[in-house]
Amino acid sequence: MKKIRLSIATVLLATSVLSLIIIQTFQMLQLYERKNTQFRHNLNNCLDKIAFRHEKAEDYRRYMNIVNKDFSGHYKDVLKQEFKNLLPVQESISIHDTSIIINGKIEDYLVIKGKAFDSISGVSTEQRVLARDVREIRDLFNKSKSGNTKDTSEIAIQLNQKVLQQIFKKAKFVNEMMIQAFRDNMYETPQRRIDAIFLDSIIRIELSKEDLPQKYEFMITNEFGRIIKFDVAPRTYNCKIDSVKCGKIDLFPSNVLDEDLYVHLYFPNRNAFILKEMKASFFVTVLLVVVIIIALVFMFRTILEQRKLSELKTDFISNMTHEFKTPISTISLACEALGDSDMVNEASRDNIAPFVKMIHQENKRLELLVESILHSAVMDKGEIRHNNTTIDLQEIINNLVSNAQFRIQGTNGSISTRFEGADFTIIADKMHVTNMIANLIENAIKYSQEVPEINIFLEQNTKGVVLSVSDKGIGIKKEHLPKIFDKLYRVPTGNVHNVKGFGLGLSYVRSVCEGYGWNIDVQSQFGEGTTFKITFNSKQKWKKN
Repeated sequence: MKKIRLSIATVLLATSVLSLIIIQTFQMLQLYERKNTQFRHNLNNCLDKIAFRHEKAEDYRRYMNIVNKDFSGHYKDVLKQEFKNLLPVQESISIHDTSIIINGKIEDYLVIKGKAFDSISGVSTEQRVLARDVREIRDLFNKSKSGNTKDTSEIAIQLNQKVLQQIFKKAKFVNEMMIQAFRDNMYETPQRRIDAIFLDSIIRIELSKEDLPQKYEFMITNEFGRIIKFDVAPRTYNCKIDSVKCGKIDLFPSNVLDEDLYVHLYFPNRNAFILKEMKASFFVTVLLVVVIIIALVFMFRTILEQRKLSELKTDFISNMTHEFKTPISTISLACEALGDSDMVNEASRDNIAPFVKMIHQENKRLELLVESILHSAVMDKGEIRHNNTTIDLQEIINNLVSNAQFRIQGTNGSISTRFEGADFTIIADKMHVTNMIANLIENAIKYSQEVPEINIFLEQNTKGVVLSVSDKGIGIKKEHLPKIFDKLYRVPTGNVHNVKGFGLGLSYVRSVCEGYGWNIDVQSQFGEGTTFKITFNSKQKWKKN
């Protein structure tokens, strides 16, 4: 049986180690997946920033090409042409650009200078006005000092209409220039639309801000997946990378007119980077698994050593008890010889009779103790011999009670029996069943008070045959109940040592019950008594090999 238990323990330990490794591996895979998801999230954020910065940079470059063109001359010629025939011949007006520093900031203004000559009065006037834009020019003529309200009003109205026309013309002019610039850009090749070196610098800058590997490669494809090749490209540009393993984003997400161009970003050391992020968790997991495996191996080796020690102890006990039997038998024969009239005369026999009787009783008790130790050792080794026959529990109990009556003589104690049922037969080994019940009765007598009062009840129910052995002795405290069936365990009695024994009887009882699959139960109240109850299953066979 112990070999089976050891095999089960080995299987359980191996299963535990394997389960631990599987669980830790599964957790590491989950952690890797979380890190991989976080990596993709960081990569998508980085790609969004790259596309945004690149598109804004390209837009700024195109806008600056337009802004850097000199529109002031065109605008001034337009204004002059419109104002040329606006005023009478005797009056003239000129407009030119200027810049003024206001509060440390350079502001662009229009300088409007007008001259007028009144032939009647002979007075000539000259006026200069600064205007932020052309819409302010109307104020000049509304506040004219010429005194000719009608003329100035007409001039103001005409000038207002002319200025508004120029505003629309200028807006139309600028709009046409912008459209032309984008139209020219739409027909550019991808190589002219994208500066690969400039894009590489944007990628490098954005990667330095993210929790991503700094070693990377990239390539650009069109909307049909065709790879764009550049005459001049950085070392990180690689046309042979696998697009499936790359992050991808449109370089011009806001441009719906031009051809879509995509950048593919690839990290050669992606897995190494993720594993590096998991380094601390991986180290702790491996350390935990190693420590647990070492602990389990140490525990298993300890079990083997304990098993070996237990076998040595059992063998020693078996050999010792066998050796004890020889002197016990010799002492028994000597006692019988001393009681024989042929060996000792009658006068001497009367003198030595008490001593012979004492030797015989102690020798008998020693023989019983040796038998108990021997039975316990045999049970431990799993070498118990059993001879299953049909036995009558009522008959066995009556015989044991009859023998026990001699032990309680002179104590005014009693042993009562009660039987409820018709059939109390079971299939088991008569010797072991007899010893088992004898141990229960022996314990009831030993742990009773000065006047033993023992009740034995045998009944038959649907579960089988139930035996109860009750006493009104000292009882057992609750903290000791789980241990009373352990080998060599005895309930502490303080400084009182009037109860003899080795703590093997109940261990033997439990071993027999476990072998047949019988149920044993104990109920006890400290100071009031104890009841042992065994449920026999008549169909149950011995389970131990």
